[in-house]
Amino acid sequence: MLDWLVAWGVSSAVGFAFKEVLAPLAKGALEDYTKDFFKERIKDFTGLFEKDTLQTVTGKALKEFLALVQDKLAEADVPEEDLPQYVKPLKQFITNPRVRGILGGAFAENSHHSHYSALPIIWQELNLLALPDGFNWELVTKLYLKKVKALIRESDELREIFDSQQLAAIAENTRELAGIIPAFDLRQYQEGILEKYGNLKLDSLDTDGAAYNRLKLWKIFIPQNVRFVDGLLPQVYQLPKEHLRRMRDSKDIEGDIEEVDLERYRRAYGEQAICSVLDIINDKPNHRYLVILGDPGAGKSSLLQYLALNWANSPLNNVISLPIPLLIELRTYMRNRDNGNCHNFLEFFHQSSGAISHLNQHQLQEQLKTGKVLVMFDGLDEVFDPGKREDVITDIHRFTNEYPNVQVIVTSRVIGYKPQRLRDAEFHHFMLQDLDEKQIEHFVYRWHELTFSDEADKLRKKERLQRAINTSKAIQELAGNPLLLTMMAILNRNQELPRDRAELYNQSSRLLLHQWDVERALIEDARLEPNTIDYKDKQAILRLVAYQMQGNTKGLAGNLISATDLERIITDYLKTIEVSQARILARVLRNQLRSRNFILCDLGADYYAFIHRTFLEYFCAWEFVWQFKETQTLSLTQLKEEVFGKHWQDESWHEVLRLIIGMVESSFGGEIIEYLRSQSGESEKFANVFLAADCLSEVRNRNLIADTDGELLVQIKGLTKYDLSYSYEKYGDEAKLVREIRVKAVNAIAINWQDDPNTLPWLKERVTNDDNSAVRYAAVEQIVFGWQDDSDTLPLLKQTVTSDYNSIVRYVAVRQIAFNWQDDPDILPLLKKWATSHDDEFVRQAAVQGIAEEWKDDPDTLPLLKERVTNDDHWAVRRAAVEAIAEGWKDAPDTLPLLKEWVTNDDDSFVRLAAVEAIAEGWKDAPDTLP
Repeated sequence: MLDWLVAWGVSSAVGFAFKEVLAPLAKGALEDYTKDFFKERIKDFTGLFEKDTLQTVTGKALKEFLALVQDKLAEADVPEEDLPQYVKPLKQFITNPRVRGILGGAFAENSHHSHYSALPIIWQELNLLALPDGFNWELVTKLYLKKVKALIRESDELREIFDSQQLAAIAENTRELAGIIPAFDLRQYQEGILEKYGNLKLDSLDTDGAAYNRLKLWKIFIPQNVRFVDGLLPQVYQLPKEHLRRMRDSKDIEGDIEEVDLERYRRAYGEQAICSVLDIINDKPNHRYLVILGDPGAGKSSLLQYLALNWANSPLNNVISLPIPLLIELRTYMRNRDNGNCHNFLEFFHQSSGAISHLNQHQLQEQLKTGKVLVMFDGLDEVFDPGKREDVITDIHRFTNEYPNVQVIVTSRVIGYKPQRLRDAEFHHFMLQDLDEKQIEHFVYRWHELTFSDEADKLRKKERLQRAINTSKAIQELAGNPLLLTMMAILNRNQELPRDRAELYNQSSRLLLHQWDVERALIEDARLEPNTIDYKDKQAILRLVAYQMQGNTKGLAGNLISATDLERIITDYLKTIEVSQARILARVLRNQLRSRNFILCDLGADYYAFIHRTFLEYFCAWEFVWQFKETQTLSLTQLKEEVFGKHWQDESWHEVLRLIIGMVESSFGGEIIEYLRSQSGESEKFANVFLAADCLSEVRNRNLIADTDGELLVQIKGLTKYDLSYSYEKYGDEAKLVREIRVKAVNAIAINWQDDPNTLPWLKERVTNDDNSAVRYAAVEQIVFGWQDDSDTLPLLKQTVTSDYNSIVRYVAVRQIAFNWQDDPDILPLLKKWATSHDDEFVRQAAVQGIAEEWKDDPDTLPLLKERVTNDDHWAVRRAAVEAIAEGWKDAPDTLPLLKEWVTNDDDSFVRLAAVEAIAEGWKDAPDTLP
């Protein structure tokens, strides 16, 4: 029998235990190993083992591989005496079936070093002895390929065998459409992801200048929060009852949902915990299959791109231990499938033009089988044809059956999505939530840090945008949407928000209307001529739709229009611009909204709505202004009396009325404000006056109406002293009404006259000298909100805590200090002092709450809270400490036992009640909670 170790040159090799590694192979099933080794190059082994050529080359190749590993270990500073510890791992490694095929694959004609990126992955999967940090797998494989080529050159017998296999190789090559088998190059794939998704996509936004050209998505992206969806989709919960009945009748709701069940679903959804979407995705054992739902612009695609970019930005030596992200844009996939470029998802990545970077499907399949892949299907709603959408869902379901260990994420817009089929396939559904206050603040901070170089300009623009979001309810509503928040940040660079928010709505509507691809609908319908309908036509249609909605029974509160009315409005408008076949085109456009919601969305049962109420308000206001300015079918008197006079008492109309003021000339705005001031509004809590103040802030040039401005300010200052002409109970409804009006007056002055140099001194005077506590604490809050950086603000608040005689005012001052001056090193010690020794329980309570919320990670915080529960002599402070511990330290192992202890043994009934409520809310699923 041939001595294989001698034939391989192992007996003469020095410096490494080659013999120990290869001896078992020489004595064992060498022929089977050799078949696996050459399976990529040789399809038929009949008669090939009569000579020793293949076995000899196999051993020599393995010896060369081991020698290269030895060299790289030495170069990575592994001492020679430590090399033997790698003998056992290498013995296990080279006998692994996948490693055999990979090392033997070097003899294939199209072999490339990038094909061997799986080797370090396999080493880690086998949990072998860790290789040193400097070990270079890539160089090992490059040099190994050169050694293999030398072996082929030196062996005439081996080349003869390969020649005999040439026909099979040709057949294999012709099977590949492109003629070249794609590699499995992870570095190239990383580069492809970075190139395609790295920069924030602002193509469809109006961006001037180069400030945003290189803005990186992963630096600006804010991970959203989600809620679990169990049962009905959340958009159903807010619909009017009569419309839900229509949806049930038309089968647009899956199942027969009665109102009592709807309320149960609504309550269950509201009780679901809000958590980070990244926490859900990272919890693979419990959330292997996910559907992420959201409104247009909610950040569904950006989330998947962010996940892919995180992987692409990782060093290659870390990437091998992370799941490979496969991001499949379903619209692109379906286009390739329809064109015959692919038949399944693997073929899409293997050879289709829409793939980020081609990956060899055979090697990709190996990764999928091990579950080391994160597969993301983006935009199920982008597959417009319902039949094809069902086909895609079937493909996804089949894919999860074939690769059960792979984590899969699907995204879709919520409108029109039917969850049952993927729910049956064990997909968990989550709804993206609007960005919350802190997330919005974080985005605003990041945006200005990354896009501004001038420090003063950066600070001014950042504060202006944040103030606009905080003071305008309409802007705040839109700011929760990441796409529209990005639009705000861009517009804020050169325009004043919130005063110019009508332009924000105009630009935002253009962005969303850009997706309402009317032209494509015309091309796809052979009956229609390819008329050009631009965004101005679409906006005109939406103005008429909004005007129709405000005239319905429920007015602006309804946000509903029937398909019949919508089709009639579109038809009538198209006739005015001389579009042929207007009725047919109107039906086509209406039907287009069924498959994809743009700025209008299909609610089912042949009814439609604006995706955001803000757009309803904007287009309604614009239509009134259009009638006033453009068609002149509405006079100024009519505008005042029939629009403002009719609706100023209705708060749902206030944003529309304010927008109108901002869209008309300043002088006309002044006349309307005068009209509002003159109305009798005491029975409506002076809503006319406060609306007039809000409208004043919309006027583009207040200097033109200076008299009106000054008179209105005097009128509102008078309301800070408002009182009733008769005596009333100090804590009754009348007292509450008086406080409400006075506080509104303070807030109106601080917000709408913030740029007036007399406003801050007036507010300071209110804090120190006003005889009404509600006015004082309102002034405290407004000074912090608008003038936090003023040098007198913090000292004024500290003085208020010390000297104000009202506990509520002191409480508000402490809360403002804790929330807004966390970075001041003197504040935490001051709060600790107040929490333990101040003689006012309201101050101690506010200090306890502030420390718990803003200094949770301080090592003294939890002990301080426990001490307050035990030792404070007032129930309100003790209760606040219990609630803070339960909320902030829920995951601490001793929190639940501590709460149980307080429930059973504390002498204070308020503490016992607080502990019971905390356990019931935070540990309702614990087995001993109910007993």
